[in-house]
Amino acid sequence: MTNMLIEQIIKEKIAEAVQQLYGQEFDSQKVQVQNTRKDVEGDLTVVVFPFLRISKKSPELTASELGQYLQEQVEEVASFSVVKGFLNFTISTSYWINQLAEAFNDSEFGFTKAMDDSPLVMVEYSSPNTNKPLHLGHIRNNLLGFSLGEMLKANGKKVVKTNIVNDRGIHICKSMYAWQQWGEGQTPESTGIKGDHLVGNFYVLFDKHYKQEIEALISQGLSKEEAEQKAPSIVAARELLLKWEAKDPETIELWSMMNQWVYDGFDVTYKELGVDFDKIYYESETYLEGKAEVLRGLEEGVFEQRDDSSVWADLVEEGLDQKILLRSDGTSVYMTQDIGTAKLRFKDFDIDKMVYVVGNEQNYHFQVLSILLDKLGYSWGKGLHHFSYGMVELPHGKMKSREGTVVDADDLMAGMIDVARKTSEELGKLEGYSEEEAMETYKTIALGALKYFILKVDPKKNMLFNPEESIDFNGNTGPFIQYTYARIRSVLRKAADKGIHPSISFDASLQISEKETELIKTISLYPVAVAEAAEAYSPAVIANYVYNLVKEYNQFYHDHSILNESDEQVVNFRLVLSANVAKIVKSGMGLMGISVPERM
Repeated sequence: MTNMLIEQIIKEKIAEAVQQLYGQEFDSQKVQVQNTRKDVEGDLTVVVFPFLRISKKSPELTASELGQYLQEQVEEVASFSVVKGFLNFTISTSYWINQLAEAFNDSEFGFTKAMDDSPLVMVEYSSPNTNKPLHLGHIRNNLLGFSLGEMLKANGKKVVKTNIVNDRGIHICKSMYAWQQWGEGQTPESTGIKGDHLVGNFYVLFDKHYKQEIEALISQGLSKEEAEQKAPSIVAARELLLKWEAKDPETIELWSMMNQWVYDGFDVTYKELGVDFDKIYYESETYLEGKAEVLRGLEEGVFEQRDDSSVWADLVEEGLDQKILLRSDGTSVYMTQDIGTAKLRFKDFDIDKMVYVVGNEQNYHFQVLSILLDKLGYSWGKGLHHFSYGMVELPHGKMKSREGTVVDADDLMAGMIDVARKTSEELGKLEGYSEEEAMETYKTIALGALKYFILKVDPKKNMLFNPEESIDFNGNTGPFIQYTYARIRSVLRKAADKGIHPSISFDASLQISEKETELIKTISLYPVAVAEAAEAYSPAVIANYVYNLVKEYNQFYHDHSILNESDEQVVNFRLVLSANVAKIVKSGMGLMGISVPERM
């Protein structure tokens, strides 16, 4: 990650130097510029070897001639050195000070504003089922989706954040049947249980009875496969699904009541987690659109119908297999719903890019969806992007919803707040706070720890979540970054109490230390990190950039006095440096949906 502005200047001037010195054109974008190694003097390094066939000279001589040309032609270049085939440039202090001033004066530093003609990206995330509460896996999904939306906006895109709620299907009917059989009229109000948790309890209860029925049927001589199909509970759940699709009033009433319990529960969790949506779609409202598209495809010969009346897509020519789209009883599958939802979205919005934030176990699903939409004649089908991410695992293994072994999102957040409280009390971080202030700060620390721990990992990788490790006030954690921000805000408040307010009143010729220069370099890389994160679809780029910035600042803070410095110009410079770091930390953490406390 190199500074774009000075890197581009160096590239263009090197290409110009090759033309002037050796009489041959060279594409400036092919000039290789990288950060100079820590053990070598300099800021930026140019790899000289690609020019040797043009210069017909040794690497050392070619590097020296190019270096001399740039030192004479580029005022930002203070000096250069040659190490074998590598040309190292030291950039002038005045350049870095001017970079600092630009960052300080730009309230939206690192961000690009969306224009009227900016592309519109729709980001779908969350996608919960209404038969269970949100769990740790959903948390990673929601955090990645929300953060991706924020990063795309920061890069000048218009963004619509959307959710598809899977509110129909056999899994929903399992919870409904369990409530009918064993619910005894329970409601969230009568039990004091949050609605999504209550419905999830019935989903687990269904599975318990279903397994008992299977065992009983096997003991009567049925095979495992036969028992799974003939168990009374699953037969009843299938009947409920057929009644629902036939719009049976009693079934629809039960479905509406239980779904509303879950929607209300989800809303509480989303608010606590700090994520939101611009538009919510419901499978119950999109699956018919999908069925209509599948039947159209059948009429047009795109799909085929089998003897049992089920409808399939043959994707063998595409190197895949055959995919069912409608079951023999006419009920739809997930793919059917996704076809309908995609069509409705492109009808509702003038989307330039559709991004699905869904775990990597669904890679095949979205590969098929893209092909099917293309076969149905939708030109945008091939442009769908599946933002595939790895699973979150716990020290004791994977989670299973139907067995009730998931880590519930609400419980996890409450537990994190409790850990934040205990850790803060042990460290004496919040002494003198009112109970209300302390509780709000515990929550900020806890959610910052949770979000940062999840988002700092490359999305493509599976990850192991450790709550205690995430809330450490040292190392690459959210609380460590939050604490550094609070420390800077404290310095700025003390300066304000003395009547000192950071401003660009220092001269570009000010002598600054190596650590101060390194800190400015890191500050100047924020726009590069923001652009790279969006291009790579990876909040981890931002997380690790912010952590590196905070590390650099803490080294500076350890070695340099700020308010006790005797030179007023230096005091002001260091306050501007500190204010810039605080601004970027708040901005970068904001891209991940993380709040930073003013004091801690």
